[in-house]
Amino acid sequence: MPVTTFDGRDRHIFKIMPMKPYKSLLFLLPLLFLLNCSNESDPAEDPGSGLTDAQLLDKVQKDAMFYFWDLAHPNAKLARERYHIDDPSNDQHIVTTGGSGFGLMTLLVGIERGFVPRTEAVNRLSTALNFLENADRFHGAWPHWLNGNSGNVIPFGTVDNGGDLVETAFLCQGLICIREYFKDGSQQEQALAQKADALWKGVDWNWYTKGEDALYWHWSPTYGWQLNFKLEGYNECLITYVMAAASPTHPIPSTAYHTAWARNGNIVHGGSQFGIPVIFNHNGATGNVGPLFWAQYSHLGLDPDGLTDQYANYWDLNKNHAKIVYEHCRQNPNNFNGYSDKCWGLTASYSRNNDGTTGYSAHMPTNDRGVISPTAALSSFPYTPVESMKFLRYLYQEKASTLVGLCGPYDAFSPHHNWVTQRYLAIDQGTIVPMIENHRTGLLWNLFMNAPEIRQGLQNLGFHSTKYGI
Repeated sequence: MPVTTFDGRDRHIFKIMPMKPYKSLLFLLPLLFLLNCSNESDPAEDPGSGLTDAQLLDKVQKDAMFYFWDLAHPNAKLARERYHIDDPSNDQHIVTTGGSGFGLMTLLVGIERGFVPRTEAVNRLSTALNFLENADRFHGAWPHWLNGNSGNVIPFGTVDNGGDLVETAFLCQGLICIREYFKDGSQQEQALAQKADALWKGVDWNWYTKGEDALYWHWSPTYGWQLNFKLEGYNECLITYVMAAASPTHPIPSTAYHTAWARNGNIVHGGSQFGIPVIFNHNGATGNVGPLFWAQYSHLGLDPDGLTDQYANYWDLNKNHAKIVYEHCRQNPNNFNGYSDKCWGLTASYSRNNDGTTGYSAHMPTNDRGVISPTAALSSFPYTPVESMKFLRYLYQEKASTLVGLCGPYDAFSPHHNWVTQRYLAIDQGTIVPMIENHRTGLLWNLFMNAPEIRQGLQNLGFHSTKYGI
């Protein structure tokens, strides 16, 4: 199999920060690696014409999965933050914890579909979990970034050099799926499942309440609670409350969910866009919807189909979110060239600055910069299967030579400005394979939702699921 190289990305929701040029020693990529990562044929020469829907879904899943296989950190075997085609050494030793959680789930799909050998995948996952066991933790929570060689924290910001509870929740979502997938396997696989179980149970979720009816995003041994970022809805942080309520070792009280996340009921909003109810008050976009990753990050494992609580039907919430973004792009109120019913999707990703350089932005209807992020539509397949398939065919049949690269669709492009960034971010590529697989087979949803602690945690918070008998 190809030698592991590296990854990339600098993203996160509403704690959006400017890109930071953390650089390491130049890392030379051999031509052989590039050929291996290209997945047997150049996308420009094989744009997907003539493929059935199922074959095309296989292709994009396999392409995106190799970001977490070929580009994984060679020591940690976890996801690197970012990968730049024109600057492979960029942040080559930064491992991202949230993106790695998505990568764990991605590799399960790779095993299930025969994209990677099961034995080799188990070996890699064992190395990855051993790395996590020995890496820096802060009251059980991992930081946003880790050094892939040493396991030491790499500060995400000046005072963000400790535990990141949201990234940890994304990682633990993957650990639960690893445990459930391998728990009845071979002796080595059962050991892997037990390691995953011990790791997620080691997170002290209750510490991150500060003794209040709320969860807080960060804690640092140097700066304490200085960032003071309370997790309040609605954004992508729902899974953090679910994991914290499900913990058998350090659980939080259900009042934290209702008081902080649901804002004592004020999370609900009666507004609509294009005649479609928004259902929740999206942080920073009241009456509209936020970037699409809010409907995706928490739901790689947490199945919204049939899921309800006193505040929402979560299938309606997420489907409406995707439909509103789709309609916004289709109707195109800002008159950007290239937007259509087959070219759509707004989420946080790399972006085009006004001067033509590459930056970063949380794209959404109220922050539409004319930039399309492929992960937005592709990771919405469960909610918008017809619209997402149109976009997938647009990518691979019409624009593969410019928009698809070594490991699947590039992170962002703008038809209006004739601009594309030939870069990848772990947390963007990381939702594509799991969400498409959930659309196809429900693999990860079934693993996560049938975990006994998750079932109990959802019950503790007042959730019901008709699909899983909760």
